[in-house]
Amino acid sequence: MNNPVTNTARLLGAGLRALLVLTLVCGVLYPLGVTGVAQALLKDKADGSEISSGGTVVGSSLIGQQGYGLDYFQPRPANGLGENSVNKRYELILSGATNRSGDNAELIKWIEEARARVVKDNSTAGHRVDPSQVPADAVTSSGSGLDPDISPAYADLQVHRVAERNGLSVARVRELVDEHTEGRTLGFIGEPRVNVLELNTALRGLTGG
Repeated sequence: MNNPVTNTARLLGAGLRALLVLTLVCGVLYPLGVTGVAQALLKDKADGSEISSGGTVVGSSLIGQQGYGLDYFQPRPANGLGENSVNKRYELILSGATNRSGDNAELIKWIEEARARVVKDNSTAGHRVDPSQVPADAVTSSGSGLDPDISPAYADLQVHRVAERNGLSVARVRELVDEHTEGRTLGFIGEPRVNVLELNTALRGLTGG
């Protein structure tokens, strides 16, 4: 005759062994294996796609930053992020979109103000920016507010200002933009883009800033 106490103990023992095995496999061996493969084959991406300048990590190529002075290329606006007193540079805690429809009066006002600011900031003594030249990504934020890239058109629009403020030729700054312009992924996915942090890091190295 089966002893209920013995059967219960046997089941508990089997359950405990299964728990220990699964914990070892899923909680230790699998994470270590995935981490090891990632470090061996994709170390840069596994470490967060970090960008360094002067031996110091200055950010990730995957996360847009705000707060660049006008000596540098500007990123997309980040209106969807709101106020964040914890981290002013990355604004990670409040990632999000503006949640405004295309015909929303407040959004239209933001865009008009942003366009006027872009024209003013990027017009120089010898080069006047026309409002029609301002691309959409210069006056609208991305869905997350953390887009690290801008369009080649927006980067090119900023070339004259950056050149003037850094004492560089327009040709040299435009060449720098071209060097950091990436095409569509696999030739057909997405749009051509320029990573702002990578571009500004290269510019800093060029000017010794």
